[in-house]
Amino acid sequence: MTNPDGGPYVKVHFRLEVEDDWPPASVESLWAVDQGDGTVRLDNTPWFVEEIACGDIVEVEPDEEDVWWAGAVVRRSGNCTIRLIVLREGGSGAARQGVINAFQELGVGGEGIEHFGMVALNVPPTADLAKVQRLLDHGVAQEWWYMEEGCITDQWRAAAD
Repeated sequence: MTNPDGGPYVKVHFRLEVEDDWPPASVESLWAVDQGDGTVRLDNTPWFVEEIACGDIVEVEPDEEDVWWAGAVVRRSGNCTIRLIVLREGGSGAARQGVINAFQELGVGGEGIEHFGMVALNVPPTADLAKVQRLLDHGVAQEWWYMEEGCITDQWRAAAD
């Protein structure tokens, strides 16, 4: 399978540090586009990997079974990864989709997963970061969701000031 940029899609595996049974796995795999030079461009938002965002360029190293393992980040995309555990309606599909729709209006992409009632948001640097942060903070204050900043940028930090 190839993507619109021409390179093949590959799965890249990230080792996770599990503490107090979280995250619920020791490895997360993400779709990426092979750049053909020992690096990949991540093509989806991580559920659990820290300090990684969609679009980041990451070194990869295949093991003896040809499983691709992530190494160092070569170039940051400028995107932020924000994760939510949706509390409204028990994190139902409709509640998760409502969250995704609300952030889409602000130029933010998102994906929901039934397990844990989670939504992973990919916040591009072109989004109005202050508005995104206000909505996130409002949702936390209203107990609509719990929030985690999985990967943020200096631009994100500056918007919070």
